[in-house]
Amino acid sequence: MASFHRTADHFRHLLSPQDHTLIESIHEDYRRLFALFQRHSQGDTCEKKLIEGFDAIGEKMKSALSQEDRIHVYGFETPSLVHAEASRLIARLRDRGTQRPEFVYLIQRAYEMLFHFGYNLRQRREKNYLLVETPVENPVRNWAVHKISNLDEELERTAVCVMLRGALLPSLIMSKEIQEHTTRHYITPFALFRVKRNEERSERDMEYILDLDRSFFDIENLQGRDLIFADPMNATGGSMITVVEYLRSQGVKFGRILSFHAITSFKGALQTVRGIPEAELYTLWLDPYLNDAAYILPGLGDAGDRLNGPDTRESPRNILQLLAGFGPATMDLYRNQVAAVERAVLG
Repeated sequence: MASFHRTADHFRHLLSPQDHTLIESIHEDYRRLFALFQRHSQGDTCEKKLIEGFDAIGEKMKSALSQEDRIHVYGFETPSLVHAEASRLIARLRDRGTQRPEFVYLIQRAYEMLFHFGYNLRQRREKNYLLVETPVENPVRNWAVHKISNLDEELERTAVCVMLRGALLPSLIMSKEIQEHTTRHYITPFALFRVKRNEERSERDMEYILDLDRSFFDIENLQGRDLIFADPMNATGGSMITVVEYLRSQGVKFGRILSFHAITSFKGALQTVRGIPEAELYTLWLDPYLNDAAYILPGLGDAGDRLNGPDTRESPRNILQLLAGFGPATMDLYRNQVAAVERAVLG
């Protein structure tokens, strides 16, 4: 198998001693909540202490990131009146009772919010105009004019990089948003990367393996572009750093690299921007803890399985089978994006 890999030890050296101290301090604060989780599961009423504990951790993370100009957390940078929208959405994504159809719907909402956060909320832009022909013909064919932000030049130099399974649908959503926010309805090129974590290892010695035989991309489609990564969960940043370092080794010259996540761990956010100097990270939510298996806590479970349904070990689905599994309604909604993915896979 042709592959490119990186280990957790490689990433660990990206963080400063101050970073490690801060991460361990936040981890220790979260570990103190474990006893409250157990008591609450047993019926003990300790909501107030849980709320206070999470509030304190949130304030510590917000203060720590106040000097990090490439890490953008929705609740830290948007007006307070809209914070509850992200809170409600993440709460429903986390809920173990949320079934796949609603989970898919919520991820669509999350990535619409993330696109708006990354491209519209954070800076003023000059206006552009959309002229739309409507179905109304009486007394004449009607048209409408709508003002939009002028994002054409910025968005028409992007490509979407998919780290398979959980990132597939979010990547389609981001490409669809780009199509809808450009006056010429630009369709992004897609690059698909098969990155696997060695699940037999712990977070401290995790290995990230880029399987080149099962990845589909055209280097020339990435040259000079802004690269967009859309992964619901960013635990360590290891998969994205591995892909970027591989592309760099192949001579790819980037513009910006933008990563969009529903939930990011505090450590993963720091590690991503330390490991990729061009990276800007946007997340709806920041979680404080990584367990020994490199899963985010409190987290939301396996986002790939909750979006796509689980694979069997005997017959894992390929990328085209994953697309088909979304059903005809989703396939039709993202038909231009699906066609772009099929071109990347089938050549």
